[in-house]
Formats: sequence, structure tokens, C-alpha cells
Amino acid sequence: MQPESCRGPLRGSPSERHRQPGWNRDGLHRDERHGGRHGVQGRTPASLGLVPEGRRAQPGHVPVPRAAGRGSSTRVRSVRPARPDSRVAAQRRVARRSCSDARRRDPRYRRGHDEHPHASRRSIARDGFRRPAVTSGDQDAIDASDLCNPGGKIDPAQLQALYEANTDEDQPVVASFTLTRDLVKRLDRYLVDRIPWLSRTALQSLIQEQAVTVNGRSPKSSTKLRLGDVVRVMLPPPPSSELPREQLPLDILHEDDDLLILNKQDDIIVHPARGNQSGTIINGLAWHFHNQSSGALSPVGSENARPGVVHRLDRHTTGVMVVAKTETAHWRLGRQFEQRRTRKRYLAVVQGRVEPYADVIDLPIGVHPTVRKRYAVRHDSTGKESVTIYRVREVYEDYSLLEIELRTGRTHQIRVHLSHMGWPIVGDDYYGGRHLVARDLIQTGTDSGLDPADEVISRQALHASLLGFEHPGRAEEQTYVAPLHADMRRLVMILREQQFVEAPVVAGTELDLDFMLETGT
Repeated sequence: MQPESCRGPLRGSPSERHRQPGWNRDGLHRDERHGGRHGVQGRTPASLGLVPEGRRAQPGHVPVPRAAGRGSSTRVRSVRPARPDSRVAAQRRVARRSCSDARRRDPRYRRGHDEHPHASRRSIARDGFRRPAVTSGDQDAIDASDLCNPGGKIDPAQLQALYEANTDEDQPVVASFTLTRDLVKRLDRYLVDRIPWLSRTALQSLIQEQAVTVNGRSPKSSTKLRLGDVVRVMLPPPPSSELPREQLPLDILHEDDDLLILNKQDDIIVHPARGNQSGTIINGLAWHFHNQSSGALSPVGSENARPGVVHRLDRHTTGVMVVAKTETAHWRLGRQFEQRRTRKRYLAVVQGRVEPYADVIDLPIGVHPTVRKRYAVRHDSTGKESVTIYRVREVYEDYSLLEIELRTGRTHQIRVHLSHMGWPIVGDDYYGGRHLVARDLIQTGTDSGLDPADEVISRQALHASLLGFEHPGRAEEQTYVAPLHADMRRLVMILREQQFVEAPVVAGTELDLDFMLETGT
């Protein structure tokens, strides 16, 4: 046998060649496997005539010389790896097929679900899903899924009626769609077909702000929808008429590019509604932005004459409230209200001495069973969770001044809770409070200089004093305080002079009463 360094083209099958020096059982020469590094220097398959010059030996291919007399060129033949035992291979194929079928049938393996212990983050990323959406408020959401017309679109008229009947400023209106066929369609394009009054850009903003979920997760606008996917959307109000501008006296506490903070006056509603199409805060803000300030109200809700409205105060409740000037600010603020991440403090003067000096009122509230437009504590299925925390700031002979913290935001929540406990708010004739004149407060035999028939306050003595939240543009915690209005300030000052008993020290209070009274408007 020739020395290895002088070896020329060899003939024979791979099974025969592996017995010769330099060849293995797969029919590959060691120079082909290692590029000559472990053989004779410079001896490559090409230099040995096994592969034509300029071509590289490909893995899994064995150069086989042609028979003598047919030239020195070679042909390349693929060599398949040895197959395992056919019976074992069949068992493996059946096992793989069964596992694949089980995964297809198991909804936990569907796109967008990673709850199964074997699901990977990589599969979720390929499907276009990001982190899970925060849905803490979904259990209290108003279901708008039944508002679709025969064409599958949300009916604006029915949605508007649902918004007007909404009794909770923190309660979102959510529509749910379940795909009955495999659309392979982008999420934003699908929503354009379902919510026709919103542009595709507006819907993309909703998706970005996590107001849309797919299978309980926060998707991207480009997420493709398939059979069985469940899409939930927090719906903005539907279209309506254009909002008229009116010049109204507004007490603006702060304004920047994202929002406006104001100290709401008495006897004014926040936005137009049936029977009140003008004279609202929104009418006044529309005039303000058109004539005195740059920017505008957020277009979210403008179709329902509620542009920029993130939350509301009752008609005769005064105090601090925020209005959004951009879509992004609107959705970010709205999300904080929905998730109850805002801080709200109120001052209220109530009838009677309140004891204990601090407590939590956790009683469900629903629509009053017999009286229209009123609410009551309900322990049946119509009652919704409502939590109010009160702290006594000052005690008078027949009245008390309370600092109130809201954990939920039901309509008339403070008024209903305090009335139910036997401490109706002064002036709140809806829920048992009395309108006060000077003689009701003056102690017998004292000279106050007041006309006994003089009306002290003609509305409920309830003031939204403090509102705290994360600024939607700067991501910083902000706190805004609205001083007391003149009528409620006068009431507190008279009570201090005529009926003061004590000012208990209670943990957890935030409001500076001296500031609230000295800077009253």
C-alpha cells in the first residue's frame, strides 16, 4: 500500500474505504473533515483531486472518483446517515404527532397564552405580545358587547345611552369580541371595522396605552388575529354634535401642555347632557382654549360632547378636577382613575357628632329601588363595592368637619355613605341634609352680628380639596389643592366661632385647614 502522503484517487465503496488509512466509516477522509490540519500540510480534498479546483467539499457529501477511463473529474453523491431501527422510528413519529395534536387542542398552547408551565417567552415574543395588561378594573367594567348592530359594528346610539346611564366615573365601558374564524388580520385594522368613529391612528393610541387586550394580554397594533382570539376594548364615547364655545368664569389652578386643573364652581355641570347642552365647564373650556390659551381639549370623548373629561364632580360639589388636553394624557389619566391609583381628599360638614374619629365605610351602592336619580346602600346584586374613609378634623356642638378619602368613585358615594351612617351632609336635601340659616348655628344669648334669617349655604357642604396622580407627560407624582369656596368657608368660620368643641389629632390626614380657609375663594 502506498504511503498516505502519496495517496492518489481511491476506488471502492465507503464501506471498503474506511479500512484504508485516513478514511472513516462514513466515507470521509480526515483531510476533508479537518481541512488538512491533522494530515499532511497543504493536502486538501481539492489538491488530492477529490473535489474540482474552486469547489468546497460540502458536509454530508462524499466525493467518489469516476471509473477509470472516464477522466479525472469527480461526481458528488449525498450519503444519508444510517437510519435507526424502523420500528423504533415509527414509535417516535407517533409520539411526536400525538404531542403536536395535543398542543393544538389545548387552548393553553394557543398564541398569546403562556400560563402553561412549558410555554416559553420566546413564543410569546414571536406572536407579537408584550407584558400582560393591567386589568384590575375589568371586573367592574360595563359590558358593551351587546351593542353591536347586524353588521358587527358598535352602535353609537346605544353606546351613548350606556355612557349617560353610567353611574361610576372610574368604571370603564368595555366591549368584547370573540373571533369565530381565522382572519389573519392586524388588530388595528380589525378594530377600525368594529369601532367606525375612531381613526386607525386613534385606535393605535388605545392599543399603545393598553386600553385593548387580546386573550388577556397587551398586544401590538400589528398583532394578527386568529380563530378563538378574544379582543377587549375600553370604548370612548360615540359621535355627537359639535361643542359650542361659551365664555364662563373658570378658576384655573394650573395649565400645561398635557392637562388643565381647575377649581370647579357650584351649580355648574361638567359636560353637556340631555337638557343641559350649554353652560357647562366643557363649553367654558372650549372658549378658553380658543381665545385665551394654546392647545385644546383632548379629542377623546369629543364625539359625545365630553372632550377631555377624565372624571366628574356633582353639579353642586365644588373643588379640584383635571381635564386632559391630549389623547395620550387622557388615556394615561383615565387608566389611573380606572386602576384607583389617584389620591382624592374631600372636606364635608355633616350634621351630628361623628364617632369614632376615623373609620372605613365599606358598603355597596346601587341605584335607589324607588326614587329616580338617587342611590342607596344595596346588599343585593345591584350593589357595587364602595369604600370611603373618613377622619374627623373638627368637632362642633351639632356638626362635624370631616376629611374624606375615596377608594372608589361611585356616583354620590360620599353623600350616600354619610347619610346611611346617620350623618347627612349639610345642605344635601337629596339625602337628608338641611339647608342652614344663621339661627341654626348661633348659640342662644350670643351676639354674632348675623341676621338670623340669613342663608349660610344653599348647597351640599362638600368640596373636593385634593387630587393627586402621576403626571401623564412627566411621569412625576403631582398633587393639586383647591381652596374652599366662600360659602363653605363662611360656614366653617361660623361653626368655629359659635359651636367649636375640639380639633382631634387623627393619623392619616393630609389637608392644611388654615391654608384651605385663608385662601378661600
